[in-house]
Amino acid sequence: MTGFTIQDVSRRSGLSEPTLRYYEQVGLIGPVDRDAGSGHRRYRTEDVDTLLVLACLRTMGMSIEDMRTYQANRSRGRAAAGEQRDLLLRHAERVEAKIDTLHTHLDYLRAKAAVWDARERGDAQDEAASWQRADAAVRRLEVAR
Repeated sequence: MTGFTIQDVSRRSGLSEPTLRYYEQVGLIGPVDRDAGSGHRRYRTEDVDTLLVLACLRTMGMSIEDMRTYQANRSRGRAAAGEQRDLLLRHAERVEAKIDTLHTHLDYLRAKAAVWDARERGDAQDEAASWQRADAAVRRLEVAR
């Protein structure tokens, strides 16, 4: 039988073998064909393409439930276009919120580094200003919670 082994697909997709098995178990992929002699999974090109999409969605932090909805919408085609768009835009909003939080973390780290830089130089005025920037970043994080 032809097809890709689970090791091949794991290398191509970046998903671990247990994750590939789990995705099949929860219905995100498959059922995957099996070799008649060995019973080992043999992935088709279409399976690999689907898993590459799922790997991308996973990397972006999409939940299993949203990936399941995404897959169901893909199979419905144009009839699900609006629902698919809305799903992706909702996730884009979550990613934007994470990016905002990461920018605040970055601001905090840079401000704290500036505190220590000013302290090393003996610049009390710059140290105080850097503390204010660090405190402002902390307040932004508290508000975001």
